Amino acid sequence: MSGRMSSTGGSKDKGGAEHDGTALSKSALAIPDATTTTHTTSLAGSVIEASDGVTGGTLLIRIQNISCTATLGVRLDLKKVALKCRNTEFNPRRFGAVIMRLREPRSTALIFSSGKMCVTGVRSTHNATLAAKKFAYIIERVGFKPNDFLDFKVQNIVGTTDVGFPIRLEGLVYAHSAFASYEPELFPGLIYRLVSPRVVFLIFVSGKVVITGAKKEIDLSNALTKLYPVLLEFKKVHVNTLPGASGSNAVAAASTALADPSSAGKEKQLAEV
Repeated sequence: MSGRMSSTGGSKDKGGAEHDGTALSKSALAIPDATTTTHTTSLAGSVIEASDGVTGGTLLIRIQNISCTATLGVRLDLKKVALKCRNTEFNPRRFGAVIMRLREPRSTALIFSSGKMCVTGVRSTHNATLAAKKFAYIIERVGFKPNDFLDFKVQNIVGTTDVGFPIRLEGLVYAHSAFASYEPELFPGLIYRLVSPRVVFLIFVSGKVVITGAKKEIDLSNALTKLYPVLLEFKKVHVNTLPGASGSNAVAAASTALADPSSAGKEKQLAEV
């Protein structure tokens, strides 16, 4: 098959049922729990709490994406899958997998002819497990028989947080050169690799932090609890202002200079006289 194949209509399988993923067969339910979660999901993304490790306060981490894999245990005819399922794309010239999407939970799966499946776009491990079950059910309705055990694994969790203060990245990379790298000409963020738990931080001068590489949600909170005292040590205390101006005067002077550069030059000449 050389052309692009896309199915977005209300196609049905041999049994006449639409592939909306609302029902699950018993064979598609035997997936082990990925991790135990205690937080509730929301439309904006799952939020977990982490201790700051200093004052006993809490920091909020918002999960942005979870990537996971599963094995169906049966070889697939991708052309047949793309023809019989809705919300699918298949272009073997560009990519050798069927791209299938679900509305609830909102997720995307890459399904390969070997039976391997990658699920991404979910924001909680519960939804990741549910999405994998629904994709397996859809494949079963097409005419293939997945294994009872899908070998479900979470491969990567990405979360974001804001520590609430600006950070001196130059001082941080100098003091922690064994774990951190900072090349502002190439990327504005500092890359900090934590050994245990094994996660990677992208730290920005504004205080925004991206956490990636975790395989469990608890790793996100534990990693941030360890790193927060280090970030607090390199907190920016003084914010640079224009010379000769402070506080609100600095803001007013900067606004005047940006609005009318010529007036700023005239004021400078008068001051010299």
